[in-house]
Amino acid sequence: MIFEGSFRAVQADDRLECGVCWWVYDPAQGDDVRGIAPGTPFAKLPDDWCCPGCDAPKHKFMVIAA
Repeated sequence: MIFEGSFRAVQADDRLECGVCWWVYDPAQGDDVRGIAPGTPFAKLPDDWCCPGCDAPKHKFMVIAA
């Protein structure tokens, strides 16, 4: 895993995991709780988007290694 503050830029198809509750954002699935369409990369999420599992902000997410 590459944790928040990593040197690696998030890629469009990267899955990211919340560092607080471990909920996984998968761009292929989107986020039906917050109304995010499938195919939406993490970088394109609204600035005010937060984890649907615990309300953690985007900067608390980390890339899951492929």
